[in-house]
Amino acid sequence: MNFSPINPVGWVRQISLPRPGIGDNTADAERLCQALGRELGNRQVRIDWRLLPELPQMLRQGDFCVKATVFPGREGLVVIGLAPANSHSLPILGLAVDIGTTRVAIRLVDMETGQNLGETSFDNPQVAVGPDILSRIHFAHSPEGASELAGQIRSAIGRESQALAQRAGFDATRILAASVAGNTAMSHLFLGLPTANMIREPYIPVINHPGSWEAHALDLPFAPLARVFVFPNIGSYFGGDLVAGIMQTGMDQKQEVTMLVDVGTNAEVVVGNRDWLMACAGAAGPALEGGMSRIGMTAAPGAIDRVSIDPKTRSIAWHTIENKPPVGICGSGVIDLAAGLFLAGMMDIRGKLVPEACSGRLLEKDGLLSLVVVEKALSGTGENLCLDQTDLDSLTRSKAAMYTILRTLTLSVGVEMQNLAAFFVAGTFGSYIDPESAVTIGMLPDLDRSIFSGVGNTSLEGAALLLAQAGSDEKARKIAGRITYLELNVNQEFMNRFSAAKFYPHTDIARFPSVAKKLGAAPAA
Repeated sequence: MNFSPINPVGWVRQISLPRPGIGDNTADAERLCQALGRELGNRQVRIDWRLLPELPQMLRQGDFCVKATVFPGREGLVVIGLAPANSHSLPILGLAVDIGTTRVAIRLVDMETGQNLGETSFDNPQVAVGPDILSRIHFAHSPEGASELAGQIRSAIGRESQALAQRAGFDATRILAASVAGNTAMSHLFLGLPTANMIREPYIPVINHPGSWEAHALDLPFAPLARVFVFPNIGSYFGGDLVAGIMQTGMDQKQEVTMLVDVGTNAEVVVGNRDWLMACAGAAGPALEGGMSRIGMTAAPGAIDRVSIDPKTRSIAWHTIENKPPVGICGSGVIDLAAGLFLAGMMDIRGKLVPEACSGRLLEKDGLLSLVVVEKALSGTGENLCLDQTDLDSLTRSKAAMYTILRTLTLSVGVEMQNLAAFFVAGTFGSYIDPESAVTIGMLPDLDRSIFSGVGNTSLEGAALLLAQAGSDEKARKIAGRITYLELNVNQEFMNRFSAAKFYPHTDIARFPSVAKKLGAAPAA
């Protein structure tokens, strides 16, 4: 049997079948499915019944050589596309989707080659109902609310995928397969499934393995036979986005112990290797993803993503994404700013502004101190960009939660963070964050900086990988099945450690020797 030399491990297979004869009267469909099943790891393959009318003629015109597109279905693999052998007139398109609570990213993929044909991102339209997951879950209590939220995200994906396809010179009806990764709540809201029990003890979702759905059943404007694979989740707060991330980084195949952190609205963390995986999730991201009260924003043009403060003069320098006039500050900028304030003595170990050290930069309104980060003359908004004490308090809680999640998870499996071989930081947060600043404020552990690696949007990358590699659906299921989930909501040790982490960098400075050195302090014995 022969395969196309283009992406031979993909879902699109060019295959030559033995011709039928008196001694081999296997039906056309069974002949094709049996051959494909053998080549795809002895998996069960069936053909969508709507392709049956064209199958006999296509096989015989091509001398029993045909190009078949296979993809995960509800029960095993299903043939969803047929084309003449050596047909290269139009690509077979796939769509990778990362549904974030705040932002949605999509990528158009040539399923024959794995080539990226374009990608885009847009605001999750469900933000109009509520910026956080809990408000959307409450809104979805009624069938009407659940239907409205599902309709919002599906319509947005359909509209944006059509625009993305057109920019690449195609129509969305050429999309034959899609893979969707998101946290458990986002996946449920996308599918229109009830979410109420996810936020009540014992925190049970409707389904952990959504599997494959027909695109038309989800009102997506793709090819008539298109299928949509939804990544499996593990618990109410650990979803398919991290399963996709694990698959993308390959940490489940490594002998060494590594850690993956994805910080968005929540912080989701997994640690492990090829023998075991342990995961947990918690609220550690609101102050880092536009959740600050006044100037916080997601990483977008005009967002301050880098800040430095001269410890002697205490002057503040900043950089914005795409060098646009500053209109706000994103998570990486907030972390840089807090680190600079702390090292310059402008913020104390409790995360409180020190008035005498912030002379000339403080404003007071309604009894609340605000630090002027950017004067209005330089601002893209025409107003001062200020960080107030409530913003810093929010960051303090977030950084404490982040460190405590990492500490609790590693201790639960008897692993010291200093023994990690790699520390992957995913998402937009990971793309911009300066580990030095994150360590300085006590958000990330004080490890050799070479250990840290920003790996981008691993959720989207993992979704794209599933479209390019046959068998990756089974790999995703196996990864999900191997993960042990640690529930932090009932972990008393977490709360005890959280209190200790609400100082800069920590109540135990010995855990942060590099920060102690910068401060000129001797770490406690």
